[in-house]
Amino acid sequence: MKNAFIRAMIRDDLTRVGELVDMNEMFPSEMLEDMTAPFFAGATDAHQWIVYDENGVDGVAYYVPEQLTEGTWNLLMIAIEKKSHGEGIGTKMMRYVEADLQQKSVRVLLVETSGVPEFERTRGFYDMLGYDREARIRDYYSAGDDKVIFCKSLV
Repeated sequence: MKNAFIRAMIRDDLTRVGELVDMNEMFPSEMLEDMTAPFFAGATDAHQWIVYDENGVDGVAYYVPEQLTEGTWNLLMIAIEKKSHGEGIGTKMMRYVEADLQQKSVRVLLVETSGVPEFERTRGFYDMLGYDREARIRDYYSAGDDKVIFCKSLV
């Protein structure tokens, strides 16, 4: 789980993280304050926020345990600076998340993304990392926008 550039997010990162969220059109960045509140309040067993910070924050990831399960977590977000796409930052962050969860004896990591053509590169990213396309829920996000669920065993 060693990577000199990956660290826990700090409150001072929120502005930059908001920019990454907006740039990647993840969700309204105004939601970040509420989303990060449990983490900053010390609930790090149930909320993990990490950033990639080599020369400034160029990536962020957020992952949580899946409720009512034993050893299943869900990656709710990963966002990388657009000009840095393809440079391996996302892969390094995912490998860090996987190693972190393996140390916690987590069995399964889920990742959910959109099924629209604009997210084909994202789906290909998870394919390349060895995630299985476990399920598709048609018209989940909106008409014509399916939810694609990826899964990876960590044991």
